Amino acid sequence: MTSGTSGTSGKGGKGGTGGTETSGSGDIVRTLELLWETGRRPSRGPKPALTLDQIVEAAVRVADTEGLESVSMRRVAAELGTGTMSLYRYVPGKAELLDLMLDRVQRPSENPADLGDGTWRSALQALGRATLDLYRRHPWLLQVNQSRPILGPSALDGMEKVLARIKPMGLSDPELISAIIMVDGYVVGAARTQLYAQEAERRTGLTDAEFWQAQTPMLEKVLTSGRFPLMASLDENTWGTDFDHFEFGLQRILDGLEVFVAGRAEGSPSATAQQ
Repeated sequence: MTSGTSGTSGKGGKGGTGGTETSGSGDIVRTLELLWETGRRPSRGPKPALTLDQIVEAAVRVADTEGLESVSMRRVAAELGTGTMSLYRYVPGKAELLDLMLDRVQRPSENPADLGDGTWRSALQALGRATLDLYRRHPWLLQVNQSRPILGPSALDGMEKVLARIKPMGLSDPELISAIIMVDGYVVGAARTQLYAQEAERRTGLTDAEFWQAQTPMLEKVLTSGRFPLMASLDENTWGTDFDHFEFGLQRILDGLEVFVAGRAEGSPSATAQQ
């Protein structure tokens, strides 16, 4: 279940970085009926040529390959080889379709091992890694303001599975949710940074290596001037790609939570101040 990502306005290309859509902006009741399959279905008439699942999957394919801005009822209909108006028999419009797409891509794994070895730390660690992978597979998610999500079966199933693993932390219910939000917020930032780097390369035509190589002559000059002694003293491998900044940050967040959880178990005043 992804947290709210209040994107800024703007447009981008494939997997663009500007926030362009807002979840929950359509007919909320109708969207919930579609997500939970509680709406009325016609008992008469010709057999539907499509299914709602096919429409949602087609919309996700378009977003993955062409960007979220390319998703429209007309474009999805073309992807399915049908007329635009036929889609309105299944979904009211693009706003509701977007919420169905969000719930679809957030389906949790059915394999218990994918949430770690049974400890709360491994569960949050697995959640962080899985969420980063989700954004890599569907970068258009970063264009959606999900501050007010429509809670469908995938979102609630995912939250249920994570909560079952982290309940032993011994925290209050709001604190458990906050721990999930903390990890998710960190992942969103990391995913956005990675996406920005990819988009910069696509838009400029320069690879990361070429970009930094162009700055090397000037940087060598200023760093040997004595003006920036600490920067000049950094190890030459400091800026290399071998260091996993994402994993380092994720583990430090979990370290902090571990200290807090241990303090709560021991009745430490600093760990009970937030109650």
